[in-house]
Amino acid sequence: MTANLNSPQRQLIALRIEHADLDAIIDRLADQTPLDQLTLQRMKKRRLALRDHIARLEAALDPREPA
Repeated sequence: MTANLNSPQRQLIALRIEHADLDAIIDRLADQTPLDQLTLQRMKKRRLALRDHIARLEAALDPREPA
């Protein structure tokens, strides 16, 4: 039995892990002094892009209406 390492399910898991990691990094960075606004802004933008990508993958894997 060969697992497909590039399957949408595995990709979704990897994206969720990356999103969670970014959440933790953003929280730590926001507590630092001095605050690096540019880095924080870039990370938040990346986190938002990940969330959108996750939502698209979830919609593709689990369509709301039967085909």
